[in-house]
Amino acid sequence: MKRSLVHLPLFITLLACALLLAHGPIPQFAHYHQFADRSTLLGVPHGADVWSNLGFALVGGWGMLRLWPAPAAPSHHAGRHGYRLFLAGLLLTAAGSSLYHLAPDDARLVWDRLPIALACAGLLAAVRAESQPLPDARRDARWLGALAVLSVLSVFWWYATALRGAGDLRPYLLLQGLPLILIPLWQAQARAPWRDRVAFGAALLLYGAAKLAELNDHALLAALGVVSGHTLKHLLASAAAAVLVARLVARRAVPACACRAAPRRRPAT
Repeated sequence: MKRSLVHLPLFITLLACALLLAHGPIPQFAHYHQFADRSTLLGVPHGADVWSNLGFALVGGWGMLRLWPAPAAPSHHAGRHGYRLFLAGLLLTAAGSSLYHLAPDDARLVWDRLPIALACAGLLAAVRAESQPLPDARRDARWLGALAVLSVLSVFWWYATALRGAGDLRPYLLLQGLPLILIPLWQAQARAPWRDRVAFGAALLLYGAAKLAELNDHALLAALGVVSGHTLKHLLASAAAAVLVARLVARRAVPACACRAAPRRRPAT
């Protein structure tokens, strides 16, 4: 790989930071909490938006049961702590988002956004660790810790500025946007297995579709009549996470010896 391309992820990150700084604060939509879903399911208000979070719990629980209890497989070793944070983030997202949608407001939204930010941080740290040419457990732990702290700070920055009357979403949006660019780039640089790259590509497309559905919450309910855009966002984002977990489970099933070609023996003379 050309030496100049090695630093491309850092350049993109710095460029994104510079552009956001130049742009200025990005406030939350004025009517963000006024979701289209007004259903009551099993006595739960905003039922579709609340119950659709079960997808995150199911996917996160599945991943925990299949990947967490046993020692990390060779294929997961470098990114194991990042993936564990990702799975924990999914479970916490199910709880935090359900709490928020029961009675949407800024205070409850903190508990919705915190686990999402942590899941993004875990995924970024895991793929970055797997993409490094030489393993370094201490370096990877430092990166994971730094990303986890930054993810928490990004949410509290928004909330602190919201309390002052003008919430600034720039750090939080940066954390959500970087995986869409950096993960495929890291995988390409590391020449990751094509199955990993296809799985992450499919997950990122589903996540992009989830964000589009979120932005068209009322329009999709009007068009479809049965489900709102925000409910679809939960379902599509859960599907994106399921694609990733399915690939991780499949990778765990591959024996360590299959990762390397067996050495050829010289014929007997």
